[in-house]
Amino acid sequence: MPMPLMPKATAVWLVENTALTFEQIGDFCGLHKLEVQAIADGEVATGIMGLDPVINGQLVAEEIKRCENDSRAKLKMVRSDLPQPVARSKGPRYTPVSKRADKPDAIAYLIKSHPELLDAQIARLLGTTKDTIEKVRDRSHWNSSNIKPRNPVLVGLCKQSDLDSALKRAQRRVIRERKAAGIVDEPLPPAPVPQEEIEVEIEVEQEDTSYRPNLDPESIFKK
Repeated sequence: MPMPLMPKATAVWLVENTALTFEQIGDFCGLHKLEVQAIADGEVATGIMGLDPVINGQLVAEEIKRCENDSRAKLKMVRSDLPQPVARSKGPRYTPVSKRADKPDAIAYLIKSHPELLDAQIARLLGTTKDTIEKVRDRSHWNSSNIKPRNPVLVGLCKQSDLDSALKRAQRRVIRERKAAGIVDEPLPPAPVPQEEIEVEIEVEQEDTSYRPNLDPESIFKK
């Protein structure tokens, strides 16, 4: 059932200007009857001005009178002739234009590092298509010569939490398939460390030893 635009403000007006029951008002405004009673007692919505649903075209006066005469009746909102907004179907994840060129690299990384992921999972993570994934896999992509596997999290194409969740679902699926095939369950190999992180660690651990001044302790403390 559609709700009024401002439920509490509408409830305040109905409490103050009609003889409707708390249950009727609550049912129309999407509120609990005890909350409507609290509005009538001045305990809730004390600073909210009432909103007339008749003036706003959400109710007609005859409908209010009908429900005032029958406590079991329910208020019916006026049907609008305006077109209702169409709910947008869930489509692929939006990717900024500046990062779309990184998708093939991210696809190559997931195919290489996480072969347990289904194409559908990769498509949802990166907002791409199965056709593109297949072209990257069989190297028929138009830019195959320049594709370099890169972690999609590090290039900003997906969140680490989303990737971890997809990997857990994929691992559970692999375990189920192994059990169904009668294969002894073995722990899946740990996920490889992204190449970018390895390079960062190497750079941090390496110390510059090109300059080692030969200092004489006696020359330092000599007065």
